[in-house]
Amino acid sequence: MSDSRTEKKDLIAQWAFDTRPILGRFHLWLEDVDIQWDRGAAAKEFTKDISFLNGQMERLFAMTGAVTALGTQIFGRFGEGAGQDKAILNQVKKDADAISAYVMSESLWYLTRQLPENHAVMVCLGEGLMPKVGETPEMGSNPQLGFGRVYARPEVARWLDRRVVRLLNEADYVWNDFYQEIKDHGLTVWGAAIDTLENTSRFAKGCETGPMTVLHLFDQPLRITRPYEGYMGNLFLPGEVVRQAAEHAILITFRTPRSLVVKAIELTYPGIRRENIHVWTLRGKGRDERIGGLWQQWEEQGVHLVDEGWELPTGIAAFTDSGTYAPTYLIGTWQDVRNERHLFLCDGYAASAEAMQAASLAPMLDLEASLAVFTSKFGLPFEKEQYVMGLNPEAPDFRSALAELVGRPLSTEDVKRFAAMIEEARGAGLNLSKATIDADDFFPEKRWEVMAVLGYMGLDPYSGAHGVEEVEPGIYRVTVKLAAPRGDKRIIFTLRLMESMEESWLVFNPLLNRFLAGQEYTKRAVKISDSGRIRNELQTLCIEALEFLKNEGIRIHFDRIPPEVISIPKQKKLLEILRWYKERHPLWFSWLEIASTGELE
Repeated sequence: MSDSRTEKKDLIAQWAFDTRPILGRFHLWLEDVDIQWDRGAAAKEFTKDISFLNGQMERLFAMTGAVTALGTQIFGRFGEGAGQDKAILNQVKKDADAISAYVMSESLWYLTRQLPENHAVMVCLGEGLMPKVGETPEMGSNPQLGFGRVYARPEVARWLDRRVVRLLNEADYVWNDFYQEIKDHGLTVWGAAIDTLENTSRFAKGCETGPMTVLHLFDQPLRITRPYEGYMGNLFLPGEVVRQAAEHAILITFRTPRSLVVKAIELTYPGIRRENIHVWTLRGKGRDERIGGLWQQWEEQGVHLVDEGWELPTGIAAFTDSGTYAPTYLIGTWQDVRNERHLFLCDGYAASAEAMQAASLAPMLDLEASLAVFTSKFGLPFEKEQYVMGLNPEAPDFRSALAELVGRPLSTEDVKRFAAMIEEARGAGLNLSKATIDADDFFPEKRWEVMAVLGYMGLDPYSGAHGVEEVEPGIYRVTVKLAAPRGDKRIIFTLRLMESMEESWLVFNPLLNRFLAGQEYTKRAVKISDSGRIRNELQTLCIEALEFLKNEGIRIHFDRIPPEVISIPKQKKLLEILRWYKERHPLWFSWLEIASTGELE
């Protein structure tokens, strides 16, 4: 056997060995692995780690991205919302989010069995707490992995969970207390920002490009103290543009007039034609009121605003209806066939988890990211939104200052609503004292590291990475990107389902989803692990309906679950399931309390 074939067999064997907890959990066989370096000095596999993790942990996180992408693409109802009304589309989106969140959560659980005894992974920011484009407020949040989810060995997880509950329930227990206890206890907590299904609407509609899973892991927890999701203005530029601007006494932040940004670009790249400056922002008529003024600033400078369908340097058409994260990897310059220089940059706004994830890429990609905290509702043009969160609700002139900013008299309810959004961000630990923030503002230490994990479900226009592809019946090729300070690489896995499609559906679906879909739970053998799985799934499925108690219990309030999130018939079924488990296994389910059930009785 040739040396190359032997090396390939060794490569597959080592990857299979290191990732066996996840492969085994999802009944998968690793057929092949291919490694391609996008940045950094290419090195023979297993000889170089690119992040603060060791090699085995890097491989486990890569496999987490792969199985999340695979399971969601196959079993997440891809494309079933195409041409449907808003209610059906919304349900398809929530089903897809539920699959992606569940598969990633299960992967993290099995992955963290391999952590050192004093380590934990804690989710600090999650995408899905608020309705997105095409949804209305009563549709509620999407299934997601959000603040406070802890993955570690049981003793560590229980200890950390108790501190998280204190953060949620005790006003005098603040972030500094939490972080000091972690250090005093000798724990290492890795923080995470997660979007288990980026571009959910595109996934539900069957779009070929865009859907992916994104997990950012940090070497410390974020300074976030409760579940939070809002919007953030964001401006991303090559680092050399901001440095050159500083040499000419130009300060570049999100608040900088875009005419000055163009001036800085021209100082950095003399001779660049303005039509070759390509600005990616979210687009569409529905966003004109929000950021139409931003588009106008750029258009007045004669630069090119990227529109839907514009061909990117990868040769693939851009989309601008969603997806603020992935374009970050394309920011920079290139030469076209006529040897003209082009620049691609990102501007506009994003949900807070996406904005923070993208901002944390900046140091490793030599970018500069400037964020401005917006409200969670985004009811004003960006010119006003960027100033709202800096107001002080306790100030005697808050109402008049707010009215002056908004430009009209405000009702008492309006004032309360804006004050509540400011207090929500404050309470979550966001730094509202600064005009703009960057990734550093999310971390307790001055120095931090990140590893980004991307699992591609669909084709990515910004890198050209392929999504999940079926190469033979039951055999799939899945591309994952690992990006860290010392390089980034694509890992192309070939994975085979070891069960029939029907059995694999059970493997990849949450217990509660299976029961709600009609699987007979009363005749199924109950294991003690069902308790942990159902507790975990409730936190993913309907976080807004849960109350976390000081005794480590959870109280579920069915009257807080909108029927657009879980239909009334399914709510009745869920109540029946939880009561059955509670009555049959009271010790295992002692953590569960069922509050008022309203009209379900």
